[in-house]
Amino acid sequence: MLGGASKALFHLLAQSGTLKKLASRYGMRKASSFARRFIAGETIADAIDAARAVEALGMGVTLDLLGESVTSLVQADAATREYVALVDAIVGSGIERNISVKLTQLGLDVDKASAVDNLRKILERAEPAGFFVRIDMESSPYSEVTIEIFETLWRHGYRQIGVVLQSALYRSEQDLQRVNALGARVRLVKGAYQEPKTVAHQKKADVDAAYARMLKTLITDGHHAAIATHDPAMIDLARQWAREQNIAPDRFEFQLLYGIRRDLQTMLKKAGYGVRVYIPFGREWFPYFMRRLGERPANVMFVIRSIFEERG
Repeated sequence: MLGGASKALFHLLAQSGTLKKLASRYGMRKASSFARRFIAGETIADAIDAARAVEALGMGVTLDLLGESVTSLVQADAATREYVALVDAIVGSGIERNISVKLTQLGLDVDKASAVDNLRKILERAEPAGFFVRIDMESSPYSEVTIEIFETLWRHGYRQIGVVLQSALYRSEQDLQRVNALGARVRLVKGAYQEPKTVAHQKKADVDAAYARMLKTLITDGHHAAIATHDPAMIDLARQWAREQNIAPDRFEFQLLYGIRRDLQTMLKKAGYGVRVYIPFGREWFPYFMRRLGERPANVMFVIRSIFEERG
């Protein structure tokens, strides 16, 4: 994991409009481009092709149309229509019916009620078709409102939905109890956002310790837990804890990011565990990509090597 200053730098770069325009112009130009390591492409067809390749290896998928923090209801409506089109395309393609979505992409920063209505439009098309829809957790200012919206939808009878919790945030252990009490499904992550010390652990050891505690609770008390990590120590802990508690492998799954630790994905699958690969795609890929770079030094070195290899 990069230090706090380096991680903050990547988050700053992720917000650069100039870099975003340059990346959109050049980053996906070639199938071998550096961004393609972590992002399936810019179109629905690209995502479906990537999903088929993952499914051919015996693993599950979830597709995420990248985009966040839209600033107008027009943009939010466009994103909603794109998601409805994605649902229809997935049905037509025959791949697994599982998607992830961010509330700020649907207009949460503009108008909460509109964002909820937009999410309902997606769910009303997706749930009857047998989809599972995961609501992603964004940075800490959105934590409470995301949980509130999730709870509201759950009370209104939407059951094929889940949410994401980040062990980096102090509040997440209580949020886990809150969501478990509903009987809903949780994806547990460490958290990729740069957060202040008032709301989040600042030391890697503390983030890891919280993840370990939440992992144990989720496996024993959760509902088809999603353990989303590439950390070998946490993966080993999950496997050991499940064995000790006599939890069958089919009661939880590991979730890993597209393009990262493919060897680990294969190993877990061969060991008999469910593995789901998170497949991001879309034109708004740059902020996601920068957060991935900010998480691990190995990611940065991969990009540098790729750039020099393409120039050579």
